[in-house]
Amino acid sequence: MPRVTRGFKARRRRNKVLKLAKGFRGGKHRLYRTATEAVDRALCFAYRDRRVNKRNFRKLWITRINAAAQMNGTNYSTLINGLKKSGIELDRKVLSNLAIVDPAAFSELVKTAGVGNA
Repeated sequence: MPRVTRGFKARRRRNKVLKLAKGFRGGKHRLYRTATEAVDRALCFAYRDRRVNKRNFRKLWITRINAAAQMNGTNYSTLINGLKKSGIELDRKVLSNLAIVDPAAFSELVKTAGVGNA
């Protein structure tokens, strides 16, 4: 009696994992058991880092806004507070981009917020 190989569905499932492991080094892209472990680990990191990425970008935007604010004689927290009080609702991504692309417009924002020496 021949051994049972579990049919095409098992092969399809294994190939799905091996496809996800494409580009991994060593046996991790070739051997099902090690590929499964590597793929599970990689998917965990991918899930976690999609959230970490958002944190990192926010941190970057805040750093850029602070640098531009200091060039205009104020600091980040004072600027954000002034913008909130004057009813200007621009998010940090837009403020950061404005500080890089159009420093003159950023200076006008600082004036409008009523902070700094600009």
